[in-house]
Amino acid sequence: MESKAEMCFEVSWEVCNKVGGIFTVVQSKILPMQEYYGAGYFLVGPYFPKKAWGIFEERLPPDECRSAFERLKKEGIDVHFGTWITKGNPDVFLVDFTNFSAQKDDIKRNLWDWYQIDSLSTEWFDFDEPVTWAYAVGRLLEELSHVYDKRIVAQFHEWLAGAALLYLRHNKVKIGTVFTTHATTLGRALAMLERDIYEQLESIDSDNEAKRLGPSVWAKHLLEKQSAQNAHVFTTVSEITGIEAEHFLGRKPDVLLFNGLDMSKFPSFEDASLKHKLFKNRIKQFLMYYFFPYYNFDIDNTLIYFIAGRYEFHDKGVDVFIKALGRLNDQLKEEKCEKTIVAFFWIPGNIKSIRPELLESRSYFSDIKDSIDDVHEDVHNRLLYMLMAGKEVSKELLFGDDFLQDLKPKLKRLSKQGVPPIATHFLYDENKDAIMTSLIDAGLDNAQDDVVKVVFYPIYLSGADGLLDTSYYESMQGSHLGVFPSYYEPWGYTPLEAAALGVSSLTTDLSGFGQYIRKECAQQKYPGVFVLPRFKKSTEEIVAALTDMMSRFAHFTTKERIENKIVAQKMAASADWKLFIKNYIEAHNKAVEKL
Repeated sequence: MESKAEMCFEVSWEVCNKVGGIFTVVQSKILPMQEYYGAGYFLVGPYFPKKAWGIFEERLPPDECRSAFERLKKEGIDVHFGTWITKGNPDVFLVDFTNFSAQKDDIKRNLWDWYQIDSLSTEWFDFDEPVTWAYAVGRLLEELSHVYDKRIVAQFHEWLAGAALLYLRHNKVKIGTVFTTHATTLGRALAMLERDIYEQLESIDSDNEAKRLGPSVWAKHLLEKQSAQNAHVFTTVSEITGIEAEHFLGRKPDVLLFNGLDMSKFPSFEDASLKHKLFKNRIKQFLMYYFFPYYNFDIDNTLIYFIAGRYEFHDKGVDVFIKALGRLNDQLKEEKCEKTIVAFFWIPGNIKSIRPELLESRSYFSDIKDSIDDVHEDVHNRLLYMLMAGKEVSKELLFGDDFLQDLKPKLKRLSKQGVPPIATHFLYDENKDAIMTSLIDAGLDNAQDDVVKVVFYPIYLSGADGLLDTSYYESMQGSHLGVFPSYYEPWGYTPLEAAALGVSSLTTDLSGFGQYIRKECAQQKYPGVFVLPRFKKSTEEIVAALTDMMSRFAHFTTKERIENKIVAQKMAASADWKLFIKNYIEAHNKAVEKL
């Protein structure tokens, strides 16, 4: 397939401005987009100096653009041209709309007059700011369409960029327009209210529902709806979001733009195996000073499950995950299972401070570890001698009496009474926190006889947090199973990323990725990525199925877990941008054909 457009401008609020998942979508497909458009591929985003610092290198604009930039500057639109310092080093236009913000009310009036978008009661940071920026982008693209006598396509991500598209369409600018919604505003809002949108889809009056939910949802919904209906080509990121958009926005998507990954940046299976061992050992050390001051368990017969993402208790399926873990704990205790499962909740929360007893345990553990590191070479040499000489290995001969005597008080002060905490930090309103209270209700309180232990880790995985000291990807790589039983997930990058890292994962048939792979998974002994059925299922059915899936994985042998990881990584390879990018070009070509 060849691109019919000669130039492509991709517009997103998240270009050089990381806010959410769209940043990953835009950034990860730069190289394959450049393969189609070459020097004719540009990204357009907002200019925020602090966000742009270190990732944006400003350059002089192309000669042919300078007069256009000067005209825009007189209107209060200051365009910064340069390079986004990322893979592919694409050319970007970052629009500073600070001096243009005085036009906010005129912009909103135009959107009402042209498209009946009611934004009278909206707020600056929630709605007005991105709309003002997008309108300025519309002016920029209009000017560039006069500069370049070429076939141009522009793609707009989400309602945040919608005003640019609507400006172009109203002013009949000769640019093919593609609008992409990654999740509908109304769908997300209703899901957060725990409405069963898929069961009620046919009966929901989208405009009335959006208006009932207040001026913020109402204005975004109207802008999103008009963008979808007026674009030359309308797209969504998955089949499930397409169905939702058809009902809520009144247009069926012309093309589905699945979200891919740049698989070249992910490790081979051999490298993934080495990294799994490395980061698993780092997690094990954390578990030793988290749990072992209170009691111990077989650390080498322990499986690490995790859930990660935004604190969206219902939408991300945290509620059913906790219920299923509680049942799994009861089930495995009854079976007298010899394994231990530690379930991490890597979900940033409303933290107050780190628990001081955890800092104390970490300090004492580090002291013991340093003591052992100091005698490591001597122990190695003694062990080698004893084995070669056929002597019986004993800890006294191996370490020496003095060392063991010195170690006793260090081990004693590490010891604590009670049970390990279920969270690494104190939280504000802890007795009302949904995760904390649900864990207790499910009987997951880290009692010694629990097979399933839990750790709520309510901070970002920065790689330097003083506890795990592992990044997001490193934490995944050190684990065995990622569990993402989401209710509302237009695509679902996390299970795909886990699979690409060679980690088994679980998603649902309500996620775009889950729908994409579900048929293939169901037919295999080792699914790689488990797909939990949630569509039109009761909570009881969902929890029961999730418990069974997690139990099935817990009973895998080491060899079976490896087989499952191999399948997971192969499955992730089917979501490479090299394959999915053709859908983008198809959408772009359809838009250009309509000019």
